[in-house]
Amino acid sequence: MKRLCIVGSTGSVGQNCLRVVASLPDRFRVVSLTAGKNLIVLAEQILKFQPALIAVGSQESVEPLRQELRARGYRHPLTILSGRVGLLEAATLPDVDFVVSASQGVTGLEATFEAIRAGKAVGLANKEVLVVAGELVMRVARERGVEILPIDSEHSAVHQCLRAGKGHEVRRLILTGSGGPFLRTPRREFDSITPVQALKHPIWKMGGRITIDSATLMNKGLEIIEAHWLFGLKSEQIQVLIHPESMVHSMIEFQDGAIMAQLGVADMRIPIQYALTYPDRVTVNGDLSLDLTATGRLHFQRPDVKRFPCLELGREALEKGGALPCALNAADEIAVEAFLASRLRFSRIPRVIEEVMSQTPMVPLNNLDDVVECDQGSRQRAREIVAKAED
Repeated sequence: MKRLCIVGSTGSVGQNCLRVVASLPDRFRVVSLTAGKNLIVLAEQILKFQPALIAVGSQESVEPLRQELRARGYRHPLTILSGRVGLLEAATLPDVDFVVSASQGVTGLEATFEAIRAGKAVGLANKEVLVVAGELVMRVARERGVEILPIDSEHSAVHQCLRAGKGHEVRRLILTGSGGPFLRTPRREFDSITPVQALKHPIWKMGGRITIDSATLMNKGLEIIEAHWLFGLKSEQIQVLIHPESMVHSMIEFQDGAIMAQLGVADMRIPIQYALTYPDRVTVNGDLSLDLTATGRLHFQRPDVKRFPCLELGREALEKGGALPCALNAADEIAVEAFLASRLRFSRIPRVIEEVMSQTPMVPLNNLDDVVECDQGSRQRAREIVAKAED
C-alpha cells in the first residue's frame, strides 16, 4: 500500500487526487494533507481519509479547523501544524513514501525539495517547482535516486509515450495546447478582454492563474521549461502545437520518424492515477474512455507568437537560463494577479514579464535561498511596473 502526502489537497488537482485514492482504497493510504484556508473542504477530507497529520497555511487556521472537526463529531487522533514548519513536516514524514506536489506557485517548492531530499517519490503537478528551480531539484533527485512523475496532462502524456522508446532515440517532443479562449480573437480586442472572459477556458476547469496562463499561452512557455528538466531535451527539440480539441495531450517523434501520441478525455484523474499507480495501469473507476467515433476531425496548428508572446518569453528564459525562469514565473504571477483584479490590461501581461526579465541579472541560482531572493525581487519589480501601468 502506497502511503501519501498531498501538498495542496483542497485545490483542483488535490481534490481529483483524493477522488482517485477513494476509488482505489486497497492501494493507498493518506498519511498527511496540507492546505491553505479552505477549511470546510479540508475538514471533509479529514473525515473521509483520516490522515495522521495536517498542515494549514497559518496558525490562525488551526483552532477554527479543530472547531469544525469537533462540530462534525471527529474524534480520531490528529496532529495539526501550520506554516512552513508544518508543510515541511507533512512532506517528510517517515510514514510517507509518495508526495503529490499540487500546490500552486512557489509555496510548495521547499516542501517538494525536502521531500526529494528525504527520498520520497514525487508526483509533480506544480509547474513552478521545475520552472524556478529545475536544476537544483533534478540534481537532488538524481543524487537521491528519486523518481519525479509528472501529473500535468501534457508531461504525463510525454512520460507515457517515452515508454515506447529510449530517451536518446527522441527527435522531438510535441506539447499540445487548446489555445485557450482567445485563439481566434482579433489582437485589436485584447485590450478590452475582461477577467470574466479570460476565465472561461474552452476545455478544462482550473484555478485562476493557470486559466489565465492558458489564455496567454504562458502555460506552454512554462511547460517548455518543465519538459527540458523532466526529459533532458534541448529547447530546439521541444515544439508546441495548438490542438483545440484537447484529445491528443502530447506526442513524441522518434529518430525513425515514428510518432507516439497519448490521447484521452480531458479529465485530470487519468494522469493523476497514472502517476500514483506507475508502473502499473489499473482499471479506472467510472467511464473515462475516449469515443474515437465521436471525435470528428483533429486539428493542429503552429501558435501565433506575435499574438501570444508569452510562449516565446518562456523559451527565451529557458535558453538564457540562470535567474530568468524564476523571474519569468514571478512576474507572470504578479501580472496575472493584477489582471484578475482589473488593475492591468490583458495585453500588458507579457509586457510586464518582458520588462522584469530585462531587469534581471544573468546570474545562476545556486541554492533555494537564491531562488527565494530572486522570486521576491522579481515580484517587487513586477508590482512597480504594474503600478506605473495604472497611472
